[in-house]
Amino acid sequence: MEYDYFVAFSRNLGFLSHEEQTRFKNARVAIAGLGGTGGAQVHALARMGIGRFHLADPDTFELVNFNRQSGATVPNIGRLKTEVARETILAINPEAEIHTFESGMGVGNIDTFLEGVDVVVDSLDFYCFDERFLLYSQARARGLWVLTAPPLGFGFTLLIFDPKGMKFEDYFGFHPGMTERQRVIALIVGIAPKPFMLKYLDRSRPDFEGRRLPSVGAAPFMIAGVMAAEVTRILTGKGRPMAVPTIYQFDALLRRFRCRTYWFGMRSPIQRLKRAILGRMFPA
Repeated sequence: MEYDYFVAFSRNLGFLSHEEQTRFKNARVAIAGLGGTGGAQVHALARMGIGRFHLADPDTFELVNFNRQSGATVPNIGRLKTEVARETILAINPEAEIHTFESGMGVGNIDTFLEGVDVVVDSLDFYCFDERFLLYSQARARGLWVLTAPPLGFGFTLLIFDPKGMKFEDYFGFHPGMTERQRVIALIVGIAPKPFMLKYLDRSRPDFEGRRLPSVGAAPFMIAGVMAAEVTRILTGKGRPMAVPTIYQFDALLRRFRCRTYWFGMRSPIQRLKRAILGRMFPA
């Protein structure tokens, strides 16, 4: 059978116009990190018909990834995540244009990673602080929206950074001289100002020093759908994105949804108190 892009994605029509689908075909999305959330987002955006991708991740699949990462299968153990993501996209859309960054995203290739991009998705590993600072600053300099939705147990938090809005480091309250532990606590408070998952988290399990945090497979696939919708919003103009300092949180297990605006980000006295409490709950 001869492949036809507009037949393959014709069922999108009705919710998308032909003009909007053509825009998807020509759109370029950069995804940094292809683990749990990133791998699922690759699949969801390919199904929407996004035609061009920049994909960055230096890692290979391991058995420990099986609980949550869509590309983690027995045949893929030891294979590069970028390679598997490429195959996934081309199996859906063989006309797709894909640039992979097997060494990850960093100072040496950030210009190429963001070149010609329409939207940036941050799915970096939790501890990739330097990479995140670089990604957000360079995306902002280029006028690019950055979307991220970290998984939190059976839910997630959606944060969207407007290139003309609040900066990444201002929202989280990052400042020079912070230790990694201080950065970790600031990041957790910023992505979980209402920590729904603490209601069912075994607090003995997170190993911050060993960089090993619990996760479940339900969250990445919820996140992928939400991210596909938000990329659609940006590319088509179907309403203005809800940008930081407004965020929303959802927990499917608890059936809880919360949308709040934090005008001072995580820099207010209340948020600083939360950092102190979290530090005592999970001592070094």
